[in-house]
Amino acid sequence: MKGIMVINNSYILLPHMRFHAHHGVMEQERVVGCTFTVSLEVKVRFDKALSDDKLENTISYADIHAAVKEEIKITSSLLEHVAGRIAKRLFLDFPSIESLRIEVMKQNPPMGADIKEAGVRIEAERDSPVL
Repeated sequence: MKGIMVINNSYILLPHMRFHAHHGVMEQERVVGCTFTVSLEVKVRFDKALSDDKLENTISYADIHAAVKEEIKITSSLLEHVAGRIAKRLFLDFPSIESLRIEVMKQNPPMGADIKEAGVRIEAERDSPVL
């Protein structure tokens, strides 16, 4: 049936993935580690998967999760660096990703404040000069 539905944008969403990792400027953060959450919004065309129900016409969110999990385990001082590294990895591993939005949040950051979390968000398009 043609002409019934037009898909303008399609996204794979992986909100609030939780990981224990060792990121931070202070040495204790890098030794003890803490909980981080990563939220992703990945823009990818999966028009065919809407009708044919075949995984090869989209991206497996399990594969995206596995890539994020590998990257977040690599210790960094800055969450900016972690987010950038995850974005680069996703663009390299999954050529059909057009753009993405990623948040990396540190739970209960050691900054002398009563704050649940602190973090960074980036939005990037394929072939963006920053990455």
